[in-house]
Amino acid sequence: MESDDLTAHAQALIDGNAYLTLGTVDRHGRPWITPVYFAADGLRDFYWMSSMDARHSRNLSVQSEVSLVVFDSTVPPYHGRALYAATAAREVPNDDLVGALEVYPGPVERGGSVLTTEEVSGASPWRLYCATASDLWVLCPRAPRQPCPLHGRADDHRTRIA
Repeated sequence: MESDDLTAHAQALIDGNAYLTLGTVDRHGRPWITPVYFAADGLRDFYWMSSMDARHSRNLSVQSEVSLVVFDSTVPPYHGRALYAATAAREVPNDDLVGALEVYPGPVERGGSVLTTEEVSGASPWRLYCATASDLWVLCPRAPRQPCPLHGRADDHRTRIA
């Protein structure tokens, strides 16, 4: 398997899933994870909408470095497929909302409803957030108990793709 194949594998995971799991920490370093409906712009920019009062949103205000994972929970045991990312997350500034709302909530067939800038700014309790990945890995795809074609390893392992 070539690295281009792993990049395509990562993009397929993003395209095939509606939720990612976001990992944040509060000002005391206590971890918090939460699933969020997302839309992505390529492999690096992940958008979601959340309440400003949500615990993960409050955590972002004190620590912008977050982790995320997109995984396929429908595959049988021992056939895991996942994309992992180390990111810097932020509330999308008002000046960037129009462009961000061209990405989020993604294609209509994913089920999200189109938003206006007013729904994620001003007096609204909702905001649009973006996590930009600095590092990306995939769980190497392989048959259970068989070595992966790229590394020859038969254990679950991640491979950096960017």
